[in-house]
Amino acid sequence: MTLRVSVMSILRTFITALWASGCAVASCLGAEPASHSTASTHAAAAPAVGTLDAQAILAASDAVRNPETPSGFGMSIVLTEYRDAREVDANTLAIYSKLDPQSGRYRTLVSYVGPPRDAGKLVLENGTDMWFFDPSSEASIRISPQQRLLGQASTGDVVSVNLAHDYRAALAAPEDITDGNRILRHCYKLELAAAVSDATYHRIELWIEQSSSRPVKARFYSDSDRLLKVAYYRRFQRELGVERPTEIVIIDGLTPTWVTVMRYSAYAWRNIPDSWLQRDYLPRFRPE
Repeated sequence: MTLRVSVMSILRTFITALWASGCAVASCLGAEPASHSTASTHAAAAPAVGTLDAQAILAASDAVRNPETPSGFGMSIVLTEYRDAREVDANTLAIYSKLDPQSGRYRTLVSYVGPPRDAGKLVLENGTDMWFFDPSSEASIRISPQQRLLGQASTGDVVSVNLAHDYRAALAAPEDITDGNRILRHCYKLELAAAVSDATYHRIELWIEQSSSRPVKARFYSDSDRLLKVAYYRRFQRELGVERPTEIVIIDGLTPTWVTVMRYSAYAWRNIPDSWLQRDYLPRFRPE
């Protein structure tokens, strides 16, 4: 009951109270309310845009989101989908991820834990390849990172991604925005353009807090430059030595009452065998 009350509070915050200043939710997905934006004022006190390295800012934010170790790490993700503030679906995933030092990309195995209808299904990302394995057929098929997993969460959203590897970053401007808790944050706004053919999104607008390198907000766009979704990074907690976001609230780009909440927990350093990250091993993988 406590969890459900907390979730409903989050939804009310994002769907109504977050922009209580009178700005409609749909229009706010396109721009911050004027009363919360002080980009011009803050920009005067910030370093000149030309002196900043956008790619380095992005890499620092990657280090906040993703633990870095060649041996690997594990965690749990619970995804919950809401429509009009009502829970309509949920699933639980176990994540096993390992950084490939040579390529700079993560290799990730996603194991479905629940609900029972999905338990045992797997998603593997290894380099530029992504595979879905269904134990009922014992077959693995190639999928794309854009494949919808649940609600507004795609497979590319749950695997570990180094944005600095997959995207070219350009600094738009220092900008003050309101975060998911209605707190004003001094940020760098980055414009990310896909640098590899298998990038999940065509482009991303990403706001990173200047003082901490924490991701605050992101907008994700399709190849046709349509706004797909808006994400807010929340509930930062110390996990594996770094304050990381343990909750991401994703709002649909067209229907703001369609919301997906991703919660991260059970972080742990893991010694992940390379065999787990091979397509041929998927039928033999057994959840721990």
